[in-house]
Amino acid sequence: MLELKGIRKTFNAGTVNEKTALDGLSLKLKEGDFVTVIGGNGAGKSTMLNAVAGVFPVDEGTITIDNIDVTRLPEYKRAKYLGRVFQDPMTGTAANMQIEENLALAARRGSRRTLAPGITQKERQMYQEKLKILGLGLEFRMTSKVGLLSGGQRQALTLLMATLKRPQLLLLDEHTAALDPKTAAKVLEVTQRIVDEEHLTTMMITHNMKDAITHGNRLIMMHEGRIIYDVEGEEKKKLKVSDLLQKFEQASGGEFANDRMMLN
Repeated sequence: MLELKGIRKTFNAGTVNEKTALDGLSLKLKEGDFVTVIGGNGAGKSTMLNAVAGVFPVDEGTITIDNIDVTRLPEYKRAKYLGRVFQDPMTGTAANMQIEENLALAARRGSRRTLAPGITQKERQMYQEKLKILGLGLEFRMTSKVGLLSGGQRQALTLLMATLKRPQLLLLDEHTAALDPKTAAKVLEVTQRIVDEEHLTTMMITHNMKDAITHGNRLIMMHEGRIIYDVEGEEKKKLKVSDLLQKFEQASGGEFANDRMMLN
């Protein structure tokens, strides 16, 4: 479903601020894989997701989604293949529009716009059923402005919007980092449920090692733009945070440097 081959990306090349963010990165995801991604500060995690999403062109290598080479496709053309949830809960929704209007926009992603009625009764019923999955009572607030929702409610809604039209690939960029622990746990629970029910191929960056171990069927660790550890299945389930720290030190030759991960 996703294949990265020899991806290289350097920012500010030829200047004193030159930084190699991705250094010959290669990765292959099978359909239905739920991969959690961890790594220290500047490891290249978000750069990898941005490269897949087409936020910037890569210097070398190829990116293939569902057997389609998207390496040179701009971000707006890749959008039809992807669902994405960002770290900031305010990013993925339109605050001045109603909940149902936000869902209607998501439902029309990649489709031609027409002058047909904005939201049909059949659509409203479908949105209500989808909102029930979140367990937040939003199915009773369909006409509320999204700006009135809490950060957790908005992030859960963004997740629903990102998966409303089943994407080939779901990208989650630390999507619970800005939430309090209780709300973050709720959003992660909903994430796991939606991914499982829709059998979505998913890549989730997280700063929480326990979450990285608990969720998904595969875990990769990045360092200096490369993957230094890749584990899945039963071996992943048996991991402990101390194991990940030890693996990092063995593979990188240094101590793990990420305050947020250590605190979690």
